[in-house]
Amino acid sequence: MDQADVIIVGAGLAGLVAAAELGDRGKRVIVVDQEPPQNLGGQAFWSLGGLFMIDTPEQRRMRIRDSRALAENDWFGSARFDRPEDHWPRRWAEAYLDFASGEMRSWLHAMGMRWFPVVGWAERGGSFADGHGNSVPRFHVTWGTGPGVLEPFTARVREHQKAGLVDLRFRHKVDRIIMTNGAASGVSGTVLRADDAERGASTNRDVVGDFELRAPSVIVTSGGIGGNFEMVRKNWPRGRLGEPPASMISGVPDHVDGSMIPVAEQAGGHVINGDRMWHYTEGVKNWAPIWPHHGIRILPGPSSMWFDATGNRLPAPAMPGFDTLSTLRTILETGHDYSWFVLTQKIIEKEFALSGSEQNPDLTSKKFTEVLKSRLGKGAPPPVEAFKEKGEDFVVAGDLDALVAGMNQVAGGNLLDAAHLRAQIEARDSQIGNRFAKDAQVVAINGARNYLGDRLIRTAKPHRILDPAHGPLIAVKLHILTRKTLGGLQTDLDSRMIGADDTPVPGLYAAGEVAGFGGGGYHGYNALEGTFLGGCIFSGTKAGRSREIA
Repeated sequence: MDQADVIIVGAGLAGLVAAAELGDRGKRVIVVDQEPPQNLGGQAFWSLGGLFMIDTPEQRRMRIRDSRALAENDWFGSARFDRPEDHWPRRWAEAYLDFASGEMRSWLHAMGMRWFPVVGWAERGGSFADGHGNSVPRFHVTWGTGPGVLEPFTARVREHQKAGLVDLRFRHKVDRIIMTNGAASGVSGTVLRADDAERGASTNRDVVGDFELRAPSVIVTSGGIGGNFEMVRKNWPRGRLGEPPASMISGVPDHVDGSMIPVAEQAGGHVINGDRMWHYTEGVKNWAPIWPHHGIRILPGPSSMWFDATGNRLPAPAMPGFDTLSTLRTILETGHDYSWFVLTQKIIEKEFALSGSEQNPDLTSKKFTEVLKSRLGKGAPPPVEAFKEKGEDFVVAGDLDALVAGMNQVAGGNLLDAAHLRAQIEARDSQIGNRFAKDAQVVAINGARNYLGDRLIRTAKPHRILDPAHGPLIAVKLHILTRKTLGGLQTDLDSRMIGADDTPVPGLYAAGEVAGFGGGGYHGYNALEGTFLGGCIFSGTKAGRSREIA
């Protein structure tokens, strides 16, 4: 069929959720995507599968006391909404908090979704109680990681496809949203040549035809801009973060290119908060890359010491796992675009995890025996050990002098001085065993171990880094890793695109990352993690259930 009730542009998580909901309503839906069918699910497939949820059974079993009120304090303290155009983002944030503390878990659970029993404590903040950060652990890792999040929605879409309600059209690149008398009436674009490249790899852009599809409602769910370094640099918030890094690596495939944003704007959509974005500071180059500039984020526990490119220790709250954008700003203020972790074998074994479904085959497999073998066996989890052995950013040595020599070789030049690093590490080590420690990071380590989940699997027993019994020593060169777009196409709570004149554009909708996960930026300036997949699910649901789609 070339005519439907709704056309969805983008077959990622938000698009699949919207298609599933629309199919449930009996709507005829065409989903188009520029990538081949093996990329169904988009960026969500590669994720760790973390979901931000509030006051869940998993939290209560881990002795975590959470509430919507506490979560709202954390969210709004992090968001810092301060612009007139934040009206809809603020309302989306409130609505998501209602969802995450209400129907979200039971609804997903009824679809078969389950979660790892230990709730993660991401983005801890590290400053004031009314500022950025999660007061309690809220990061629920889905059993099956990203593919496990996609599974129930993909299954629902496939059922609707069998029933003739959903038509999936891959290698269809939308170049124009057709507007008739000021209202959306369809899309047109180019058909790209088939490509059997592995999931995530770059695909050809060879045009073999064109297409035109008609529908009175068009939902754009095309994702963010993280794979397009040119667009990232164009939108970079220089006033808040300084100049963009000269060198970056990418946490998303290059088809996450933002190409639908100008198409939506041409049709009357309106982007707000384009300067709000989320990039990680703990990126390492993938030793087995799938897409261009492929990077992986280290999810660190609290114990690694963090140094800038010249060997100065980063100040609080720039500590592992505490405040991503403050750390990014601190690093870029040095005039360099990379930094270093220094740690021990004992720390890497307990505290290093790698983001992504492919880097967590035990969790992705849904086999608890594999998780126990990987997480509680001797040494670090196998994917972490593989990076330590094969990754170009890792240095391993028996003593600090040799470690620093290796770090200088990896970075090029001689910016690091062993005596300078030794003095800082010895000062930190002197605080170990002192329960009245004044070192902010040591205090944070002790605090982390008060949480049962961290004590069990995420925080190493405090020890002196220069104690050979816990060696060898390890250093990791950390790059800026592009990832998520926090701003986007402005939408109301029915997911209708809002134009520059503050009125809805008839027939035009947006959901997921292209809409700033709702409203054009429901995170504000900072994200609390687990809100990316959660935002795709929530905004995709709102679009699919929109009362404006008759």
